[in-house]
Amino acid sequence: MPKSEGRKRLKRKVYEEELRKLQVELCHLQEWVKVSRERIVIVLEGRDAAGKGGTIKAITGRVSPRVFRVQALPAPSDREKTQMYMQRYIERFPAGGEIVIFDRSWYNRAGVEYVMGFCTPAQHQRFLQLCPAVEKFLVDNGTRLIKIWLEVGQKEQERRFHARIEDPMRQWKLSPMDIESFKRWYDYSKARDLMFEATDTDDAPWHIVFSDDKRRARLNVISHILAQIPYKKVDRAKVKLPERSTKRRYDDHASLAGRRLVAEKY
Repeated sequence: MPKSEGRKRLKRKVYEEELRKLQVELCHLQEWVKVSRERIVIVLEGRDAAGKGGTIKAITGRVSPRVFRVQALPAPSDREKTQMYMQRYIERFPAGGEIVIFDRSWYNRAGVEYVMGFCTPAQHQRFLQLCPAVEKFLVDNGTRLIKIWLEVGQKEQERRFHARIEDPMRQWKLSPMDIESFKRWYDYSKARDLMFEATDTDDAPWHIVFSDDKRRARLNVISHILAQIPYKKVDRAKVKLPERSTKRRYDDHASLAGRRLVAEKY
């Protein structure tokens, strides 16, 4: 069971202090990736309301979207349905100097597609058989693959679903598919365990983060990612702003007079 079991939820002040430290390290990681031309794939999976979106925001909040790219693929198009299953994911893999975070991934086939009947049992079985080989190919070709599963408990998931129902700012997170999947807790548990059994390999292991406490989970995920990559702080030349030229001086504020201004309500 998680070390945090039975502990009080992490206080916001402590969380924000620790998050800032980790986000500084993510910036160091970012510079190292740009220089080393590393390719990194981070897969975040978990049940609905496990906290994937908030965790990704914590990871990417202080870094460049040109280095950290988030991929949250919608349902496949008619054309994509005719492709090799992994094809649309492979197309979004990183080039040198990039980190790609998959907010859900090819593991949809092992989870929602399998549980909800969107793929056949044969397709599910074939995915579990072939996935380790594809991931080994990815890793053998120099891409770092980090796979993280966010595990939320039954009671906490239900609490978060009720919060989405009642809060207008969260209702967009709740889909008919979420409601249907909520009923199938144990089906998802079995699917998760089949997935781990087949795809938790030495080349591409799964690591589990308990996420009933979102703040602890976010910190633990970022700390784990940093620990998986041998990055170093890259020395950067100190930037010094030049003096502004006063040649061709221009009253750029007065020139805005008479233009349409937004009402200053705040």
